[in-house]
Amino acid sequence: MSLLQPYFQQCPSAFTPAFSIPSPSPSFFISVSKRSFISCCSSQSQTTVVNGKIDSKIVERDEIRFGLPSKGRMAADTLDLLKDCQLSVKQVNPRQYVAQIPQLSNVEVWFQRPKDIVRKLLSGDLDLGIVGLDTVSEYGQGNEDLIIVHDALEYGDCRLSLAIPKYGIFENVNSLKELAQMTQWTVEKPLRVATGFTYLGPKFMKENGLKHVIFSTADGALEAAPAMGIADAILDLVSSGTTLKENNLKEIEGGVVLESQAVLVASRKALIQRKGALDTTHEILERFEAHLRALGQFTVTANMRGSSAEEVAERVLSQPSLAGLQGPTVSPVFCKRDGKVAADYYAIVICVPKKALYKSVRQLRAVSHDEL
Repeated sequence: MSLLQPYFQQCPSAFTPAFSIPSPSPSFFISVSKRSFISCCSSQSQTTVVNGKIDSKIVERDEIRFGLPSKGRMAADTLDLLKDCQLSVKQVNPRQYVAQIPQLSNVEVWFQRPKDIVRKLLSGDLDLGIVGLDTVSEYGQGNEDLIIVHDALEYGDCRLSLAIPKYGIFENVNSLKELAQMTQWTVEKPLRVATGFTYLGPKFMKENGLKHVIFSTADGALEAAPAMGIADAILDLVSSGTTLKENNLKEIEGGVVLESQAVLVASRKALIQRKGALDTTHEILERFEAHLRALGQFTVTANMRGSSAEEVAERVLSQPSLAGLQGPTVSPVFCKRDGKVAADYYAIVICVPKKALYKSVRQLRAVSHDEL
């Protein structure tokens, strides 16, 4: 779902903005969610301290920098999304960390580690980026300069979840509440959690009333930590849950910290101050929205005999599933008969979800009285 909504008068958005940023173009304005994440390091940016808070001034440059994941499944899926939106990324050398998108002449692509994309958005070295929501939340830590422009790019789905062993003292523990009520956890012997999420983990435990908890930092192969005796539980990203099961671990009710997928994120300062940033973000967003809305939709075209376009439309609309996204398109099919141009048939075009494709074809045949 887009949280940076272009407003068109004929199709008002149901999204309620926290505030609006005027666009350089008079044809639209951008509504920005007040949803905020993060705070981090500063590199090349000029910084000042105002009332105890770091206030970063935008770095002067002409190009708009777009951070993309450099490795792994997220990187491949991100490039696929951009390609599907006719925004193919062109690298002269696959070993280079900088690339171009020919359709966006003022954009410079930088391949970075996801956590570095978040950090560089905050430092002003990047203006836009695509990362997982878990990365934004972990390395963002509530900073208001990050804006989630689109929070559902439909890939990279996973969840940050707490998992405990299926055996021993945890055998009959199936919820976070039951885990918190275990008398074993004391100041001297706290619950030991292995995780790479050292911000979200403690925050989650505190919010859920688990007081006696310590965290050990770890990256990769966390599932082995309980069996090795170095942790009682793990807090990690889970997709299918198969790896947990194979290591005799289980998720528990109430133990999901957040549901994550790929998101488009931007620097608030860049959107306001960087020339062209708002227009470019708007174009990228519109391409994403068009692609995502079209996913799983099929165009069905059929010719149906009828006395008029209105009469054919009446028959088609008698079946709710044939209404399409905004109603069917009905247009005359002209042919020449006895030296005269006539329209006995009408072309019908509708968009239907993939799961309703067969049903829609059957209903079209029914309303056409076998003259389809």
